[in-house]
Amino acid sequence: MIELNSVKIHSTGMYVPSNVTTNDDLTHWMDTSDEWIRQRTGIEQRHLSEGENTSDLCIKATENILKDVNVNPEEIGLIIVATVTPDTQTPSVAAKVQSAIQAKNAIAFDLSAACTGFVYALSVADKMLKQMQSDYALVIGGEVLSKIIDWSDRRTAVLFGDGAGGVLLKKEKSSSDLFIEDLHTDGDRGNAITIGGRKLSNPLFTSDDEDEGYMKMEGRSVFNFVTKTIPGSIESVLDRGNMTMDDIDYVLFHQANAKMIEMVAKKLNSPIEKFPMNIQKYGNTSAASVPILLDDLVKSKQLKLGSKQKIILSAFGGGLTWGTVLIEL
Repeated sequence: MIELNSVKIHSTGMYVPSNVTTNDDLTHWMDTSDEWIRQRTGIEQRHLSEGENTSDLCIKATENILKDVNVNPEEIGLIIVATVTPDTQTPSVAAKVQSAIQAKNAIAFDLSAACTGFVYALSVADKMLKQMQSDYALVIGGEVLSKIIDWSDRRTAVLFGDGAGGVLLKKEKSSSDLFIEDLHTDGDRGNAITIGGRKLSNPLFTSDDEDEGYMKMEGRSVFNFVTKTIPGSIESVLDRGNMTMDDIDYVLFHQANAKMIEMVAKKLNSPIEKFPMNIQKYGNTSAASVPILLDDLVKSKQLKLGSKQKIILSAFGGGLTWGTVLIEL
């Protein structure tokens, strides 16, 4: 029997700010209603930061990831944080996590792929950990999206929440290594979802760009793009694994819109029960969305680590980026 380095999810964890902002709360800030939001998105509430930054959320999520496992932080060789809302450009959020938990031997960096970030980061961590001497890696998705939202624009403001979630990966010797991925970027469509940055200004040139740095999204075109593209991405990993949807226990799809998730399930001729949702509780938390859902399912015992259940993680986001991975727990 040939032994391979197989990377498995060893533990999960998440953290969201304590503040719960309901749809009714939003009516005090903008022209909207609970009914309008629920019917279009499936969202009932979201958690918004009252001062905690992205690193604070990621550190607390990491503490929850490590809480019930007997792993010394110095055994962790890699920390990747997927985020588009870092506290600062440098140091990275990952470096702040490394410092907070004293993972002195870990390489740490952030990865920016918007809502697809956690799926991308899993792919990177899987490949890196297999080549490293360390046996453990942390992969975290964390966002404080409330700091980049235009709270006068109900088209975007009602959708998003703050939170962080992640996994501790462990390298093991195994006779099989099930990690099938399908990752993509289409820069030609990048303007469909944008977050402004600092404008160019130096002694030679000053930009006239008046971008305020808020997130902007072409909602209808993104919806159409996702419902046409994601089913094909999921079918791609199934085909390469010689599997069908019948072989999959759950599809953990980015929690952006309940109607979108229902449409993807329908196009795959799959029961919606295989597409669990928690969007009603958290809204769209970008890179944190998939790992928060994963932790919810582990905590509710719908998923059990080490059970050999087969799951698909799939997401899309700014870039435009999208990706799907098929793994065995």
